[in-house]
Amino acid sequence: MRPINALIGLGLLFSQSLLAYELVPFEAQYKASRSGMNVGHASQTLTHLGRDQYKLEYHSKASLLFLSDVRTEQSLFKLQQQNIIPYKYRFSRTGTGKDKGISLLFDKANQLIKVNDNATLPWQGEIDNQLYQLDVRQRLAKGEDTFVYDTINDRGELRQQTFRVVGQETLQLPYGKLDCIKVEKVRENSPRETFIWFSPALDYQMVRLQQFKDGSEQADIQLTHFSRNPG
Repeated sequence: MRPINALIGLGLLFSQSLLAYELVPFEAQYKASRSGMNVGHASQTLTHLGRDQYKLEYHSKASLLFLSDVRTEQSLFKLQQQNIIPYKYRFSRTGTGKDKGISLLFDKANQLIKVNDNATLPWQGEIDNQLYQLDVRQRLAKGEDTFVYDTINDRGELRQQTFRVVGQETLQLPYGKLDCIKVEKVRENSPRETFIWFSPALDYQMVRLQQFKDGSEQADIQLTHFSRNPG
């Protein structure tokens, strides 16, 4: 069961560096539904830890009939010389079925990624499964319409993720009425579709995410609360 799976999500080191911009701490909360049925909630927060260090964190909890799914993602990164540099990532999933988790350590000095404190991968600029979300916001603000990222997913696998702008829409959400930019996750020859809406009025925060498989809705995550610099 994956009703809340992605809040949802770079070439040679720094050759495609994440765009740096003013990182304003925020807290966003969401409700999650599936085919009109409420299944749970999710949250995402960005925290300034001091000096050049930040934490991006995601939590979700979903249940449908006798199934349950609880997920946590945490990205620790630094803002140095106008670049966002990951240094630690953790993911955990519990609930119905097999529990799973992963930890990644990005070793800048040796250009290695340590997976679960044992296996290693050469680090060629890949980022974790969350940090691209901060970059998408800035690129949308600059008017760009296509985004490509090399990432390490929550299974420790190298994956390239591509997104493209498909239009603009006005949404009535639990948070309120918002003008949004609609983005599609590009998948070739896949039965799955993912659409994401970002709001310029809320610093291009993700305000809705909708997933389909074979034309059937799998998840619909909608913003209920957003605050900058939460206390």
